[in-house]
Amino acid sequence: MTDSAADIRPFRPQLAAVTLAGSMAVAFGVLLSGFVMSEPAPYELYMAGLITIWALFGLRISRRIAPLLALLITFNIGGMLSLTVMEDLDAGPMYVAVSAFLALTSVFYAAIIEERHERLALIFRAWVAAAVITAMLGILGYFGLIPGGAAFTRYDRAMGAFQDPNVFGPFLVPPSLFLIRGLLTDRLSRAPLKVAGLLITTLGIFLSFSRAAWGLYALCVVALVLIMVIKERSGAFRLKVLMLTLSGFLGLIVTLGIALETPQVSAMLSQRTQLVQSYDGGHLGRFERHRIGFLMAMEKPLGIGPMEFSKIFPEDEHNIWLKSLTSYGWLGFLCYFTLIIWSVSMGFRFLLLDRPWQPYLMIAWISLVGHTCIGFVIDTDHWRHFYMLLGILWGTAALEYRHRARLARNQRR
Repeated sequence: MTDSAADIRPFRPQLAAVTLAGSMAVAFGVLLSGFVMSEPAPYELYMAGLITIWALFGLRISRRIAPLLALLITFNIGGMLSLTVMEDLDAGPMYVAVSAFLALTSVFYAAIIEERHERLALIFRAWVAAAVITAMLGILGYFGLIPGGAAFTRYDRAMGAFQDPNVFGPFLVPPSLFLIRGLLTDRLSRAPLKVAGLLITTLGIFLSFSRAAWGLYALCVVALVLIMVIKERSGAFRLKVLMLTLSGFLGLIVTLGIALETPQVSAMLSQRTQLVQSYDGGHLGRFERHRIGFLMAMEKPLGIGPMEFSKIFPEDEHNIWLKSLTSYGWLGFLCYFTLIIWSVSMGFRFLLLDRPWQPYLMIAWISLVGHTCIGFVIDTDHWRHFYMLLGILWGTAALEYRHRARLARNQRR
């Protein structure tokens, strides 16, 4: 675990070329995260190779990222211990292996961001590109505008190049926030492309008909605008925020109004806007399973094993806190709880500082808080972009700690 010994490094063309190639390789990996139609997905295979190569040529885990690594390792140890109580291992070992791999990607993102904060811009631009492409696939497939479009839908809901609409929708939220922030801060001459991208991702979120994604999007947009208004206190900026927010809201209303002209969309919206669905309430519905599951987990310190819950009840846990108890035991639950509290509180401390990486930290923090909220009604432990958000947040926090350490050294000198 090392830090840079010098603040200023001599320019080396070979090193610069390698650094650029590495950053572009990371951006391509982020782009692949929007295409997960089977497992292992191209994202897993590519990132496994990329992390291995990076580790061989000098991946550095600083003491600032070490807590993230320790918590995620211990969390997955809990998952391994839960395998010992399973009578039939079945797919359990593979589930834990995927969890461990995704944890490794989180640490990887944090480490490379701490090394060079400029990579954040590439990561988010690649995420926007992935979101726009996969959202377009979902939209075109939903309306039957491309051959084989049914492959990008499920249960009459758009899911893009994903396996589940409930993952597809939340995946589109952080890049949408990035586009919204760009509209609020960049010159208006750059607005058309951002508006087009935002309309596509927003329509994709809507057509996913995921109530969790809708709630996540609404919560995150409100939080983003509020935090930006608090940080940028000039009257001109606040007027711009107000005008663009009203324009965006009207544009959204028009877009959704056009979409609702389709009977298919109107019927699905009527169904999905019901507060409690048939699988939520009733005997062994979602909320009843939560109650019974938590009571059962209190008697199972090691959990019951990955994917065992759905063998006892009609469906999976659909609650990340219950999931951490059943699939990772008490140890895993404690680590996950500590990780979320630590991440949220750490990000909050640095939220309004004037730094080059502050916009990315802000988007990652808002999105992580939102994902934590929807985790009460959905499982997020194998969402690739959730681990990416964790890595971005810890990487930007590590940048802040390193910046403060550098200032302290300069003051002592």
